[in-house]
Amino acid sequence: EIQQCATFFRQASTMLNPSGWKDLLAGDLSNCTGKWRYAGGVLEYAPGGNFFVNDVYHNFILDLEFKLASQTNSGIFIRNADHQTWQHRGMEIQIADSHGQPVDTHICGAVYDCQKPSSNPTGKPGVWNRLTIAAAGPRIEVVMNGVRIIEMDLTRWTIPGKNPDNTDNKFPQAMKDLDRPGYIGFQDHGQAVWYRHIRIKPLP
Repeated sequence: EIQQCATFFRQASTMLNPSGWKDLLAGDLSNCTGKWRYAGGVLEYAPGGNFFVNDVYHNFILDLEFKLASQTNSGIFIRNADHQTWQHRGMEIQIADSHGQPVDTHICGAVYDCQKPSSNPTGKPGVWNRLTIAAAGPRIEVVMNGVRIIEMDLTRWTIPGKNPDNTDNKFPQAMKDLDRPGYIGFQDHGQAVWYRHIRIKPLP
């Protein structure tokens, strides 16, 4: 009952608040595709594939908290053009148990395979981390636990399969040419992960 009251007041405040923030997920998941569990305001991984929100977003700020189990590997897809070809049709912000690891393009907070974070403020397994992802035109920014770790300008990714530093990435087209409007999703990689307080603010 307390959770139902909290959900009601959050939805009511969203309607009254001109700031533009809203819950990403419908309470009954009617705007989503996937088999994950959603209870008490927490989205929890369940086997059966990736979990996508069916609404299309272009420019936005996505704000949430996540918690990992030990050795978890997951990710948040943004601007993904297709639920089925997600590997090469949109960006992934890596979500992974990488507390204390050196930075690279595969640790938590990285734009997977494309840009490593400037630092690694990821908490230990079992603690909640806060993550904010902003996408505005070619600009992508990521803030984790109060630290800005990604400032990315997609116009610098001009060669298919290559990053500006000449390292390889998985994309068959230049990242600057990836679709901008697309879906937001959460990756099934077979390990436990939880998300809560998932809010989004669409931008012009």
